[in-house]
Amino acid sequence: MTATTSARPHARLQPLDAAGARWTSGFWGDVHDRTRDVTIPQIWSSLSDEAISPGLANFRVAAGLQPGEHAGPPFMDGDFYKWLEAAIARLETDPDDELAARIEEIASLIASVQREDGYLHTPTIISTRNHEDAIALADRFNFETYNLGHLITAGVRHYEVTGSTTLLDAARRAASFLEDLATNKPLELARSAICPSHYMAVIDLYRVTGDARYLRLSEAFLRVRDDFEGGDDNQDRLPVREQTVVAGHAVRANYLYAGIADLVAETGDADLQAVLERLWRDVVDTKLYITGGAGALYDGASPDGSPWQNQISRVHQAYGRAYQLPHTTAHNESCANIGLIFWGERMLSLTGDARYADVIEQVAFNSLLSSISLAGSEYFYTNPLRQVRDLPFPLRRPGDTALHPTPAPPASDARLRESYLSCFCCPPNIARTLARFHERVASVGEDGVHVHLYGGSTIDVATAEGRLALREDGAYPWGETVRFTVTGAEGRVPLHLRIPGWSSDAAATVNGESVAVSEPGTYTRIDRAWTAGDVVELTLPMPVRVLRGHRLAEETTNQVAVRRGPVVYCVESADLPEGVALEQVALRRGAEFTPVEAEIAGHPVVALETEIAVLPPTDEDVLYDDLADVDPASATVRLVPYYAWGNRGAGEMSVWLPLVW
Repeated sequence: MTATTSARPHARLQPLDAAGARWTSGFWGDVHDRTRDVTIPQIWSSLSDEAISPGLANFRVAAGLQPGEHAGPPFMDGDFYKWLEAAIARLETDPDDELAARIEEIASLIASVQREDGYLHTPTIISTRNHEDAIALADRFNFETYNLGHLITAGVRHYEVTGSTTLLDAARRAASFLEDLATNKPLELARSAICPSHYMAVIDLYRVTGDARYLRLSEAFLRVRDDFEGGDDNQDRLPVREQTVVAGHAVRANYLYAGIADLVAETGDADLQAVLERLWRDVVDTKLYITGGAGALYDGASPDGSPWQNQISRVHQAYGRAYQLPHTTAHNESCANIGLIFWGERMLSLTGDARYADVIEQVAFNSLLSSISLAGSEYFYTNPLRQVRDLPFPLRRPGDTALHPTPAPPASDARLRESYLSCFCCPPNIARTLARFHERVASVGEDGVHVHLYGGSTIDVATAEGRLALREDGAYPWGETVRFTVTGAEGRVPLHLRIPGWSSDAAATVNGESVAVSEPGTYTRIDRAWTAGDVVELTLPMPVRVLRGHRLAEETTNQVAVRRGPVVYCVESADLPEGVALEQVALRRGAEFTPVEAEIAGHPVVALETEIAVLPPTDEDVLYDDLADVDPASATVRLVPYYAWGNRGAGEMSVWLPLVW
């Protein structure tokens, strides 16, 4: 076992790499196999096919290997690096000589394009090669620092997994370019810090090289940012230490705070940690969807309703006001939901607090998996909680950006996952997150092993106290029993099992003998001299829970949502009786829900059968209609996991449903 990177002297827990933890069976084992066999190859087939994507072609044009102009959005380089990171993760878990050779070849191509000063941005490099005017950092929406951050991360991972320095050397040169900006052009650096992946990246570089200049660079990023007067959309209207609520673009916010959490793990800055904890509570307590979705708004203004009119600016793909959580128009960009995992896992490492793992699980089983088809080859950019027919206004699709507008789709056009999106940031982000999801299984600390997520893992950890190897069996998240068998043991290594915050009446045994279980949202500590063959069983009862929203969450008024274990459910029109429309579906108070095994697009799930009330239809030609004086009819329907919706063709869907008494 080794930690994924070294250092983190002020973190209570260290994550594990593939030598220490893997998904080898069960739910997440199946996701891992699908990511390896379908998702990563499918994205490569798109990026390497110039008829579909300019991802690879842009680097070939920049290197002078073929003629042409830059194509695609300015952040396409970063999206290519994210796929590369996913492919490198596949090498770590499933070595493949052919893939390793391809990755090394790509690394050499990337390095050949980089300028001597470390700058690498194919739009600028190609313009220069074509004798056109091109100025670095001319526009913050060119995303240069975002691209460089993902280059650095890929370079670090390539070195950690393969030992090759080809991409690591490029990463160090890129960091030198950023270092020069921080020293000599701080305004340009601050203005360009859009979706600041470079905050996390330079800490990764510091951890793998031990070179303190990269730690100082991370501190410089924050110092420069705090001196810049911007707006809430980029979280730079106020210095970070003065921020009390999370506002603006959700991807940018989550990446920023994840990067700052990395910095705190190295410096121990207690004031910054307190800021992060305050901002996290703001999101989780007032702005997080039940599915773990983050970033409610397509467009808005912030600070909304402020008396200081001169400070109000446009925000997009953004966190809104507290409790502003629309359903049909929920944005919840896939990258934002992933960014919340990044932020959460760093806070978990800092604090050892199981509540962060609760949120990671909430995102993972719901909004993360909803962003990719069950086949593993199609993707959502946005993740709404309700989809309805004949919407009388268009909602932006992935290609509908100010930089690269495309015609608005017809208002009635179904929003389905697609294999390639012209704004391609989400698919490779999904791929790298799932390819590295083994890093979220467990952590190691001074007091042994902490297991965060369940779903088919193997763990093998060596500490100063000894060694503990475990194999997890069970049917989580469908089954209530999680069973760990000790497959190797030396010395005495305490085992900490997360008791999910959603659970109640959890129970645990070791070799059939009961052990005390702590409160939900904590870790149960089991300390004993382990022997190979010992069996630890954790029972997590999964009654179906019917949940209601906060009184200030207007769109949930008189509505409820259904959850079993960590999985949120929804109703799809595919499961409604003929003649019953989505808006007629209501849940009856006290209704029973029966878990049943089912399949969606050939994939096994546990659905919930229940009797619904069928409300009388309304007149769609009027804004307000009289309430019909008739009793609701009844029908039996199935609710399906939210993450599985949209895999049976076009249709309607809703997580929240009216409640009748």
